[in-house]
Amino acid sequence: MEVWKEHFEQLIFLQDQPSGLKAIIAIHNTKLGAALGGCRMWHYASEEDAVRDALRLAKGMTYKSAISGLPYGGGKAVILGPPDQRKHELLFRALGRYIESLQGRYITGMDLGTSVADMDWIRLETTYVTDTTGSLGATGDLTAAMTAYGVYLGIRASLKRVFGTETFIHRTVAVQGLGKVGYQLCRYLKRSGAKLVVSDVNPSRRNQAVKDFGAHALRPDEIVEAACDVFSPCALGGIINDLTLPRLRCRIVAGAANNQLAEKRHGHQLHKLGILYAPDYIINAGGIIVTSCELNGSDAAFANKQVENIYRTLTNVFDYAGRKRIPTSEAADERTEQLLAAP
Repeated sequence: MEVWKEHFEQLIFLQDQPSGLKAIIAIHNTKLGAALGGCRMWHYASEEDAVRDALRLAKGMTYKSAISGLPYGGGKAVILGPPDQRKHELLFRALGRYIESLQGRYITGMDLGTSVADMDWIRLETTYVTDTTGSLGATGDLTAAMTAYGVYLGIRASLKRVFGTETFIHRTVAVQGLGKVGYQLCRYLKRSGAKLVVSDVNPSRRNQAVKDFGAHALRPDEIVEAACDVFSPCALGGIINDLTLPRLRCRIVAGAANNQLAEKRHGHQLHKLGILYAPDYIINAGGIIVTSCELNGSDAAFANKQVENIYRTLTNVFDYAGRKRIPTSEAADERTEQLLAAP
């Protein structure tokens, strides 16, 4: 598996018996600054799956910060357990103590399955945490809104590259996943005139999207093969794989999910199929940009302007890929690795 071949600075297994905490902290790279990445709480089929997820997400955070020009490296915390289990203060305070012991090498924040209240408990034990009550990232779902805005801008840049115009009129976007980011993205798309096809594992979210956006709803197993201009993955990673690639009926893949390519070779296969891929760690960087702004004391207006840079960053990668005649996924990695290798 590709992830095991990567170099990581640190992989920590945590267990705290009094609180029941079982967690993993992965630190990929701190050359540009402290490892920044949220705390995810999820039920994994195995501990190996949890480790793999932590490692891939940590590397993604390194690349996301570097290509976005942020002074941070990449890390991730993963708590093993379903996000709807009965959580309690002791568990997150225990995690906070472990984070404090790293003395600033890793800074955490909200992610899938965790909340502002959880970050508040971590804050009782360490200052190396974001998205706490009253912070920029915890204000009115700003992180989700800015992530969705960045994805929207990335889709515009992708439309410009493929069709020569940014307009959404007469364009169909299939949005997979209607969580906070996916739903906000639908708002942007609808206002711009896009036709929406949507899916989510939660039927009530699908029904609400039909009501709010006039979307056409599909079952989760149908969305990958929806006839559309843009397929926008906004759920879990690995959606572009050997099983789904032959089913795609789109010209563009551009969404908010992390690690959309199950393996690097799938980026090359998209390229061969003539499908433009907007590299996930560029297009979904809105959240970490907000977190960076929070850490340097900037306001929401400044964060919004920084997120708007995603359009230019993505366009530059498309240009680089075109000049070298390589897949956009490879182009993004090359540009990022050049930045990380610079003295």
